Amino acid sequence: MTATATDIMAMAVALFVMLLGLLGTVVPGLPGTPLILAAAVVHRLCRGEAGASGWVLGVLGVVTVLSVALEFAASSLGARKLGATWRGMLGAALGAIVGLAWLPLGILLGPMVGAMALELMGGREWREAGKAGLGAWVGLVAGAVGKVACALGMIGLFVVHLLVRWIT
Repeated sequence: MTATATDIMAMAVALFVMLLGLLGTVVPGLPGTPLILAAAVVHRLCRGEAGASGWVLGVLGVVTVLSVALEFAASSLGARKLGATWRGMLGAALGAIVGLAWLPLGILLGPMVGAMALELMGGREWREAGKAGLGAWVGLVAGAVGKVACALGMIGLFVVHLLVRWIT
């Protein structure tokens, strides 16, 4: 099947939306991998059989769910590994939300400050609270790296799949 001008234009629009999704894996306010999945699904709805196959959409759906779970698990695991209690984990989540008001620095420091603050309010020492905050930050960074990898893989699968269909 040879690519038509419409196929190329549809792919360009889908890729633009997917790149916004890639940006959303590190910038709060954009849904990241769900946006990449949505672009592939809309592309399929618009292009029909010329769009991505059902199995590709299924894989993208699974990776989307895994990347969202990874985001939540990484920060919690990072905080837990360095000794955070439930207060520190709650503080990391609240700090991330409050940090949205001071982008981009707030999203980087918010979870650490939030975890430390709630650990201190719970009676923990500065050193213990600091370790919990550091764990939340390390988890946040690890989760972001994982989400970027998932997003790049999703975009790569979509593009390669369409290119192979066009060539064969």
